[in-house]
Amino acid sequence: MDSFDEGESGPRRSRTAREAVSSTWERVAEAARQYGSQAIRLVLAGITLLAAVIGLLFVTRGTAVQSVRGVGADGTPVAPDEPSFPVTVGVLTGAVIVPGNRVELALDGDGTFPRLYADLRAARRSITVQMYYAQPGRVADSLGAILAGRARAGVAVYLLYDAFGANNLSDEYLDRLRAAGVHAVAFRPLNFDNLWIVQNRSHVRGVVVDGRVGWTGGFGIDDKWLGGGRRPAEWRETNVRFEGPAVRQLEAAFIAGWAEATGELLTGRMTIEAQEGGVAAAGLLYTAPTLGSTPAERYLALSIAGARRSLYVTNAYFAPDTSFVALLARAAARGVDVRILVGGPRTDVRAARLAARARYEALLSAGVRVYEYQPTTLHAKTFVADGVWASVGTMNFDNRSLALNDEVTLMVLDSAAGRRMEEVFFEDLRHSKEIDLATFRRRPWRERIGEQAASMIAPLL
Repeated sequence: MDSFDEGESGPRRSRTAREAVSSTWERVAEAARQYGSQAIRLVLAGITLLAAVIGLLFVTRGTAVQSVRGVGADGTPVAPDEPSFPVTVGVLTGAVIVPGNRVELALDGDGTFPRLYADLRAARRSITVQMYYAQPGRVADSLGAILAGRARAGVAVYLLYDAFGANNLSDEYLDRLRAAGVHAVAFRPLNFDNLWIVQNRSHVRGVVVDGRVGWTGGFGIDDKWLGGGRRPAEWRETNVRFEGPAVRQLEAAFIAGWAEATGELLTGRMTIEAQEGGVAAAGLLYTAPTLGSTPAERYLALSIAGARRSLYVTNAYFAPDTSFVALLARAAARGVDVRILVGGPRTDVRAARLAARARYEALLSAGVRVYEYQPTTLHAKTFVADGVWASVGTMNFDNRSLALNDEVTLMVLDSAAGRRMEEVFFEDLRHSKEIDLATFRRRPWRERIGEQAASMIAPLL
């Protein structure tokens, strides 16, 4: 087995798009302290030039959906337990929800990597991996060794990595993969002639083995996803392993990305079969930036408006615009038990947390209950409505995921999966702090200023 140890020195750099925006503003502040107004003018001039080249409104475009109204006489949106709900979601998002899927939650690194590695080692025909985030370390070495080994064994192995989020993978690492026969390609590398795509990243995490087993969720190729999600160095994550027709939909998302990156459209003699023992109705939503309303926001708006009893949202980077805040508030007003679990003081992106807290007062005043996860960085992106309609994937509750990034999420319409999602949600609440409205209103003025400043750049977070 080839070694994938990285001999790089120096600190690792976190390279998510969200972190880059946050660090840019921090550098502006540092420049102001060191060099004064001249530095600020230079930085602002650079930002202005970049915006002029790309188009400011295109870079910061927000979501379009403001409300949901049913076509019927009373205007009530369709609920998850109505027979027409999966058809409505499919028609309005393009994601087909079909029965015959087996769905299993995989929590944190301990519940994800051993099972994922076993699936990859068992591959006999093909492996496709699409990954946004990657850093050198044990996870990268283990994954690289497995992919290289399967490629040498004659398995067709394809790796599509985002050129921004995975830019810390060394050339030596990628060259070793390619030498073993892995087809490894960067997605949307940044050049001067394509600056307009700088904000449109592939945030997708997707693995497909033999067209039979699919994986998605918020995990990445980095050691911070190792562990059990209850200690500071071990991120809290929710992923999903699934078998059945939805796997082919995840494979199709990879093929779309591969075609863009290489010009090569991968095809095969595919079949779509229900998984033996699979009972869950599920569909894979793949959404990419477009003009007007996006499938991502239509899907999320339908889910919020359709909830009748409960809506439990776990989201790492929660910065909805005013329209989605209003949708959540209206859900609480009609008697839905709406609870939001977000990152707490150990979040990896402080600006995102501040932007989230700028929404708290409006939500709390409307009856929405808000919690902050305490032990470590919360990175999960899930929700469950009415105990039957659930989602696990890469999509954050922010403008970047709804309007700017490529994203995937597995949508599941199944009471057993819904109950399991609720169990996980309430277990996480045991490690969280509920935000009290009266106490929150007494927070220091410095925090309020920070929240409003972060709110101003929320479209880029």
